[in-house]
Amino acid sequence: MGSEGQGKRVSEAQIAELKEIFRRFDRDADGSLTVLELGALLRSLGLKPSGEQLDSLLDSVDANGNGLIEFVELLSVIAPDIADNVDICNNQENLLELFRAFDKDGNGYITAAELAHSMAKLGHALSFRELTEMITEADTDGDGRISFAEFAAAVTSASADYFKGSRL
Repeated sequence: MGSEGQGKRVSEAQIAELKEIFRRFDRDADGSLTVLELGALLRSLGLKPSGEQLDSLLDSVDANGNGLIEFVELLSVIAPDIADNVDICNNQENLLELFRAFDKDGNGYITAAELAHSMAKLGHALSFRELTEMITEADTDGDGRISFAEFAAAVTSASADYFKGSRL
């Protein structure tokens, strides 16, 4: 099942992992990504696309012209870049493992209470203000809790900011 006519092929395992990543960011489970969901997915991979870049990507990838990106459309674009790169999938798995450590009840969301408890266990007790700021920054849809997509975007954004600041 890889890209035909190219030297390297995407393995079945990579396709399965990418499909799982896609599913995690498909918030309404309709089998497609909106431009907002696509942005969250790309940020979770360490990229920081602008709104204009996302619109351009959507225009170039949206083969059926419905304004959404289905898995096969996304795969056709990224397959050549991941054929011999498992780091993307490994990064997602590490993020998911970290997310699950915070998501104590396993419902797919991190609440303020779960975040406070986990941070305290890590030796970083948060004030109410710090906790509120963290939730507000990560909670892009405003539902008061952090989904995996929001968590991945926040963690990778914080990591990118940290490394940018540490360069001379």
